[in-house]
Amino acid sequence: MNQSVLAIDDSPDVHRLLDVRLRPEGLILHHALAAEEGLAMALEHRPDLILLDVNLPLITGFEVCHKLKDDPITAQIPVIFLTGATEIYSKVQGFDLGAVDYVTKPFEPAELRARVRAALRTKRFHDILAARSHIDGLTGIWNRAYFNQRMGEECSAAQRYGRTVSLVMLDLDHFKGLNDAHGHPFGDRVLQVVGDLLNSLLRTTDAPCRFGGEEFAVILTETDLEGAKITAERMRQEIAATIFQPRVGRVAVTASLGVVCSSVFFERSEISPSTMITAADDALYRAKREGRDRVCVATEISPLEVSPVERSRVVKLER
Repeated sequence: MNQSVLAIDDSPDVHRLLDVRLRPEGLILHHALAAEEGLAMALEHRPDLILLDVNLPLITGFEVCHKLKDDPITAQIPVIFLTGATEIYSKVQGFDLGAVDYVTKPFEPAELRARVRAALRTKRFHDILAARSHIDGLTGIWNRAYFNQRMGEECSAAQRYGRTVSLVMLDLDHFKGLNDAHGHPFGDRVLQVVGDLLNSLLRTTDAPCRFGGEEFAVILTETDLEGAKITAERMRQEIAATIFQPRVGRVAVTASLGVVCSSVFFERSEISPSTMITAADDALYRAKREGRDRVCVATEISPLEVSPVERSRVVKLER
């Protein structure tokens, strides 16, 4: 898959020159002629590299870089400044803001391509290492660390820009009993199969994560409540329809699921990972209390309905 670069510069001539100079690299090149347009495109496309003019009108490139690094969605995108200045102070200021390099105008073609290649190579290695550190070793889906990072990014986008994100909390029913009856290797196999099922049912933009033990968390991007309910019900049905074979006999496994949508349950100022998790978790415990193997949504309950004592009782019964 080709890597992408976003160029933010107020000169059309610079964009034409970048098109010509970087064409041999086989990159996907996006163009923005103003700071605000560039910030919006960075959020939309999440490029692998940003080429940023220092001397933008109205908002300087330094201010744009500060905004990019201050937003968890764009903070990890490397920035190369484009500048006609050679003053040491300007370069130091850019590096202090988080830029990875400078390219001085007018561009020397070989130097421009070499610096872009170096930044993209570093970004690729960083992405590989980050992905490996965020994969759950048993199920092969995202782990809790990735969930925490991604949920923070999605909630930030929902709060700042009005985007919609839904969260599904999924817990396998009577899992402790499965382990006790058939052994932990069988329980591990169940978790692996559920991880595979979630991966196969979801879009590439969604994020199935192992939250802990037999509990999973699924982040559904740009998904309203109705879409989240449909997806959760599909997950429930697929798990219930899967037959597992321990050493003796055949075993069916069910799951209870809680669903919350950022645009339904909260005011924008209230959206955060902790509030989303709490709401989805409360819906999950309602599903447990009502008999398990079902989907409940957070709009149907108040968190006060599930007292700490009641929740503790459900946990003890389940585990």
